[in-house]
Amino acid sequence: MFYREAGDFKTSYAEDNQTFPIKFDRYRYYFVLVVALLVIPFVISDYWANAVLLPFLIYAIAAIGLNILTGYCGQVSLGTGGFMAVGAYATYKLMTAFPWMDMVSVTLLSGLVTAIVGVLFGLPSLRIKGFYLAVATLAAQFFLVWLFNRVPWFYNYSASGQISAPERSMFGMAVTGPNAEVWVKYLFCLFFVILLSWVARNLTRGSVGRQWMAIRDMDIAAEIIGVNPLKSKLTAFAISSFFVGVAGALLFSVYLGAVEVGEAFGIQKSFLVLFMIIIGGLGSIFGSFAGAAFMVLLPVFLKILGVDMLGWATDIVAHIQLIVVGGLIVFFLIVEPHGLAQLWRLTKEKLRLWPFPH
Repeated sequence: MFYREAGDFKTSYAEDNQTFPIKFDRYRYYFVLVVALLVIPFVISDYWANAVLLPFLIYAIAAIGLNILTGYCGQVSLGTGGFMAVGAYATYKLMTAFPWMDMVSVTLLSGLVTAIVGVLFGLPSLRIKGFYLAVATLAAQFFLVWLFNRVPWFYNYSASGQISAPERSMFGMAVTGPNAEVWVKYLFCLFFVILLSWVARNLTRGSVGRQWMAIRDMDIAAEIIGVNPLKSKLTAFAISSFFVGVAGALLFSVYLGAVEVGEAFGIQKSFLVLFMIIIGGLGSIFGSFAGAAFMVLLPVFLKILGVDMLGWATDIVAHIQLIVVGGLIVFFLIVEPHGLAQLWRLTKEKLRLWPFPH
């Protein structure tokens, strides 16, 4: 009854083409923003920040980046973990080399460095695609992890090979380091989530996004009608890598504080982000958020249910998590390839007609 388009008039093309044309969607979006900005920072706790909110925000950025490349442009990538490592190590080198630079600039520059690296490794996409491109990006994953492990300059010749984020402040409040408050770190990550989500939404709805989707659907036909495959594919790799690099920078500097590349950015990180967009929905910004929320909340839910309530061993719960994720991936690939985003779209369509028969 409340989810209706009747009476919601549009008097211009801009209103008809807005991101949320239905008033209820706009109000829901504003409500979520108000809660995220004005309520959660005052009630946030260390446990929920470190177990749920911070990883959700960071992985949502990474999922949006991979979804731009795989969901919108159709270029399969298994090198997400390696590109996140590029963002993390670029952040570390910038923070140690330029201690006067603010964290927003450091994070954005780290994303830019990752975009350049992503374009270099995206060059094979001009000649290969599908499984062969996935193998090429997988090679990039292993090469980047090997590079950061073997070249001491990247970790400033530390004996342990580990990198640690120095303390940095903005507006008199520590953003990184052990003295940073969780609500400050949360708002810092939320700023990048809102900014990059807005950028991704506008890119995918514009001419650039239409070129990506034309390449995804049929690259030969897209080239015939005037879409430049070189520009489209490399643009997708650059923007996707920028998003993933920002996520890696935040994961290192704000969330973890100290990382070792093999443990923090191994191949399992690439598969984790890939599972997020498969479950959430390929070619959907909302699906990136839904998949990130699901993959972050699932371990917390299973721990509360299995370990705290039923008294199961931790390793059993970890194996159950793998079974659940694997089963859901098979389910969504067979039954609903567009993931949770499509289920949400179908729910909204039913709400538009409820209580009338469909």
